Amino acid sequence: MTASTHRTVLSLYTRVFRIARSWQAQSGIPSDTEIERKYMLEEARTLFRQNQQLTEQESIKKCIEECEARIEIGLHYKNPYPRATYLPPMGLATQKGRKLRAQQRLRKQAKPVYLQSHDET
Repeated sequence: MTASTHRTVLSLYTRVFRIARSWQAQSGIPSDTEIERKYMLEEARTLFRQNQQLTEQESIKKCIEECEARIEIGLHYKNPYPRATYLPPMGLATQKGRKLRAQQRLRKQAKPVYLQSHDET
């Protein structure tokens, strides 16, 4: 990891923690605020630790883009949870074969940048 990339990652990490410290739930209920703050902190810790061992610049860049997108979406919508995607899993795929693999590849490519770290359910 280069020095500038390292600085960028650390600044994103501290930015998430600063946002969580001053976060207020849209409902205004203190218990909701506390739950959302805890979610933000745990999600940040989990994802940053999960990606700590990355060495390829391209994968690090994708993780940085995901983090920035999730921060901006969360601040804009005042909701710390990732936005859902509305395409049903394998909704357009056939039963098996090449078309299924092609559909899986297209779904992976169409996954929004802010959900790259989440597995399919």
